[in-house]
Amino acid sequence: MISETRGFSINGYLAFFVLLPVATFLTGRMFFTSTVPAIGGILFLLVLICWAGFFMVQPNQGKVLTLFGAYVGTEKRTGLRWTIPFFMRRTISLRIRNFESAKIKVNDNQGNPIEIATIVVWSVTDTAEAVFEVDDYESYVTIQSESALRNLASSYPYDPRDDLESEVALRSHPVEISEKLKQEIQERLGKAGITVHEARISHLAYAHEIASAMLQRQQAAAIIAARSKIVEGAVSMVEMALERLQQQGVVELDKEQKARMVSNLLVVLCGDKAAQPVVNTGSISQ
Repeated sequence: MISETRGFSINGYLAFFVLLPVATFLTGRMFFTSTVPAIGGILFLLVLICWAGFFMVQPNQGKVLTLFGAYVGTEKRTGLRWTIPFFMRRTISLRIRNFESAKIKVNDNQGNPIEIATIVVWSVTDTAEAVFEVDDYESYVTIQSESALRNLASSYPYDPRDDLESEVALRSHPVEISEKLKQEIQERLGKAGITVHEARISHLAYAHEIASAMLQRQQAAAIIAARSKIVEGAVSMVEMALERLQQQGVVELDKEQKARMVSNLLVVLCGDKAAQPVVNTGSISQ
């Protein structure tokens, strides 16, 4: 595996003020003298070749240097630089980038078809690995991110099962899922010299063919949960009412009257419609 090293280069302004006088001197000798020694012509040719060694490095940018196919280093120092003219230079951006995957259809671990997409924030941190370990690191990011997303989606359910409320699911645990997705993508992209800064789910929904059925299921679960809460509150209110009546001695109730009172209170408290008052004109036992 090829790891990044610093390439050879010097300050470009220093090299410019060294080469300029030499080029000026040799040019004057060529045009103002009738005979130019062979050594002077060779030096002039070398100076012309040296001008090809200048290059610019922008902020958050790297230049991968190679010599006849061999990696000789990476230059990240910004500004005007000069290096050996025979070095080939390839520009690699070190800036942070966003990748948003397409919506892909995959089955969760319960077999339900879902649609899912992700946004990955990444940057190149090792230019040598990005250039020489993979053929096209940008395409590598795209393919491996979608592959990791498919694997993650098939490992977790869309919603936690009814008997496992603490189960990690795609919809109910976004923080845990995002961290797991980031780790899995990083494992795949690390060999290409890429660091994943963030990975989050950008789209999550049931597939169209089961969306309506799953919506009814979610509505039923919500109704059941709400009814359970209502019944729990109604029972506690009835219990409190009976205790208060008994403690304060407002009225003495036998078991049958208590049962009737409990039934009436539960109907009033748990009913989904407003109760209709009924005036009892007879005795309390009627």
